[in-house]
Amino acid sequence: MRRRTPPRGRLSRSAEFERVYRHGRSVANRHLVLYTFPNASAQRPRLGLSVSRKVGGAVQRNRVKRLLREAFAQAEGGLKSDQDMVVVARPAAAELAEREGLAGVDAALMDLISRAGLSTAAARGPES
Repeated sequence: MRRRTPPRGRLSRSAEFERVYRHGRSVANRHLVLYTFPNASAQRPRLGLSVSRKVGGAVQRNRVKRLLREAFAQAEGGLKSDQDMVVVARPAAAELAEREGLAGVDAALMDLISRAGLSTAAARGPES
């Protein structure tokens, strides 16, 4: 039987999440927590999302996840390729997604990425 690889550079197995939580480092802000752990075998950064019911109902949780995936996709080109990342959405993330949409979620995620030192020299240019 052939072993499947996760599509689109995502963390999918419980053991992968557990390794990042237990052995990685974390940075946080009011809306999100970012856990990171180096993965030498990864060819590109991989993302795992954790959005609990404390964030809201299914519609709100799916919206937050969709916005986080989109913000990560925009930032992916400027990230170090050998990292596994797990983003945990705090309850305030639903309010941020509702109030500011993608721009707010993107700003919160980029804040954590820069504080964690995951940006490469080719990261995004200055933002207005």
